[in-house]
Amino acid sequence: MFDRDLAALYGVTTGNLNKAVKRNIERFPEDFMFTLTREEYTVLRFHFGSLKRGTHPKYLPSVFTEQGIAMLSGVLKSKRAVRVNIAIMRAFVQLREALSTHKELASQFRELERRVGKHDGDIQAIFRAIQRLMAGPEKPKGRIGFHP
Repeated sequence: MFDRDLAALYGVTTGNLNKAVKRNIERFPEDFMFTLTREEYTVLRFHFGSLKRGTHPKYLPSVFTEQGIAMLSGVLKSKRAVRVNIAIMRAFVQLREALSTHKELASQFRELERRVGKHDGDIQAIFRAIQRLMAGPEKPKGRIGFHP
């Protein structure tokens, strides 16, 4: 997560968040926090569209990994920082659980398809239908032409 986003969540300014990190820099190795390069920042700005004049940050943004966010609770000592950190950690755990469940189901599905898929064309059709359902619904196409 970006330093500015975390600062907004914690209710502090981005500058104060970064000052607290710099005072405790030994707690934030490169796999916990890093600063974007000028090229990365330029690509990111291009990806999200151009900003209004005067709204570009003076300094390149810092980015925090899950471990870096966990470390912030020890650096920012407010009650709000602790509550926000707990909420963020719970979100990371839920995301990890959802991803692992999806991977396990996909793996089991592939194994079943490999075993059974060679024998029967009807079963193949069922697997294709299930895969389309797992991919999610297609966006409905709008009607063409003038409709009163």
